Amino acid sequence: MDFNFSEEQQQLKDMLERFVRKDYSFEKRRQFMRTSEGFSRDVWREFANLGLQGVALPDKHGGLGGTAFDSLIVMEQLGRGLVVEPYLSTVVLCGGLLRDAASDAQQAELIPLIVSGECLLSLAHYEPQGRYELNCVATVASKGSSGFVLNGAKSVVLHGGSADRLIVSARTGGGETDRDGISVFLADAKAPGVTRQAYPTQDGCRAAEVTFKDVPATLIGVEGEGLAVTERALDFAIAALCAEAVGCMESLNEQTLEYLKTRKQFGVPIGTFQVLKHRMADMFMCTEQARSMAYLAAVKVHSDDTSERRRAISAAKALVGQSARFVGQQAVQLHGGMGVTDELAVSHYFKRLTMINTTFGDADHHLAQFSDQFVRAEAA
Repeated sequence: MDFNFSEEQQQLKDMLERFVRKDYSFEKRRQFMRTSEGFSRDVWREFANLGLQGVALPDKHGGLGGTAFDSLIVMEQLGRGLVVEPYLSTVVLCGGLLRDAASDAQQAELIPLIVSGECLLSLAHYEPQGRYELNCVATVASKGSSGFVLNGAKSVVLHGGSADRLIVSARTGGGETDRDGISVFLADAKAPGVTRQAYPTQDGCRAAEVTFKDVPATLIGVEGEGLAVTERALDFAIAALCAEAVGCMESLNEQTLEYLKTRKQFGVPIGTFQVLKHRMADMFMCTEQARSMAYLAAVKVHSDDTSERRRAISAAKALVGQSARFVGQQAVQLHGGMGVTDELAVSHYFKRLTMINTTFGDADHHLAQFSDQFVRAEAA
């Protein structure tokens, strides 16, 4: 399989690399984090001018019609820059769900707004009692004479505090842990009955606790078949997160290697010590292994075979999570005490890698998921 970038993909990578290096410094990121929304609307509009929001969205609605591999290129560079703008939540997660499940009319209304940077969306799926189990949904959607209304609560909604619209999973049938009976809805984030409590996460990004009380909502896709749609959207998001983690690890390796070349002890750079050379070699090997799995995830996420897709995604998330922890810990330790200070970018990369590992299921969870999927495939 050829993993070389096409000419267009290489141009996209080079353009983003220049943007992150010149226009998205570590100090600017810290300034954005201190704002009420935790990111820069100006940067978000610049992303739209560069066409980033439309990379993997349908060309008939203003996107570029790319694949998850194109999203991988974007996310890897965003990871290198520790970008805090809501690209994952709005474009990859919600944009992907709309692309795969929404009606033509809904796509025609919303996707151009995503591409232009005018509309921010968040997926409200996880609930306090559910942890990583996607079928654990207690939020209810009741159908009345004027349509559906939502009642329930959602936890850790990525960038939920700044979203204009929310894509919400809710039960229209079945019990709290049944796979059947889950539907997906679109709701106005500022509608009466929506309560949002936003907060910063460990890595400097934002999330929110969201409650719904008799909130009007519009059905997306087929009633009662929302779980498969949500799983597919989250698989695309996991593949994107794996790519972002690779970008973070690449940057950590570069910064750590530069530090080892300049920091002196006993009159020589500490990078000349053999044991530290071995550590750097291990860090580079872990990063390359993670890159291979991220590429695999970006390819397999398009598979129509659900078992094959979920097996590849879980394998990638598990290995990338393990690699991210190792690379982050080693980078911090090799920088010594300054490696944990807020003023040094290294600590922020480590925090982001830690959050990537726990987002949408940590390494242990996906290792168990991979094992279950493998056993089922062997039994079949």
